[in-house]
Amino acid sequence: MLETEELRERGPDACIGAPPLVLEIGFGRAELLLDLAEANPGSRYLGVEVSRKRVEKAARRVARRGLPNLRLVHAPAEYLLERVLPPACTAECWINFPDPWPKKRHFRRRLFQPPFLVLLARVLQPGAPLHTATDHMGYAEWIADVLGGSPDFENPNAPTRWTDRSPPRRETSYEAEWRAQGRSIAYFEYRRRATLQGP
Repeated sequence: MLETEELRERGPDACIGAPPLVLEIGFGRAELLLDLAEANPGSRYLGVEVSRKRVEKAARRVARRGLPNLRLVHAPAEYLLERVLPPACTAECWINFPDPWPKKRHFRRRLFQPPFLVLLARVLQPGAPLHTATDHMGYAEWIADVLGGSPDFENPNAPTRWTDRSPPRRETSYEAEWRAQGRSIAYFEYRRRATLQGP
């Protein structure tokens, strides 16, 4: 497990290795990160998760599989993006199934908000892809509206707002469970624009 202050002071190159850097926000069981890091030893991977218990469990899996190109951080994503990572350090970002906070009084807790996208765009390189997915159709509409309203992200598949076709990656156990239950899943593929427009 990597401490946020060490990452902030030394930087990703010193803490993780040479670029490119792939970021996953809210990695859960870290299934995707583990597979990506194992399949692509020439890339480096950073996972951030707000649950310390999940980080500690995933760190044990990383150690068992001997993956020097994968590091995990326990921190709120917003803090990592605003205070820890340097600008334009990230070549790709995954955000799989963030908490939909389905009750209206909890909408403010949803990860996808305009200020969050400003922070995320800051650390992404120009043209860097952003992959996200949700099994909650109300949240899919919310994500589509927030991403569509961001001046820093573009949808290369417009006018299609999302697709039900999964990207070329492993299916997580949660995803397989939800699909078996017949839930619809919305997949988004956006990318950071060449020039930032946000504040």
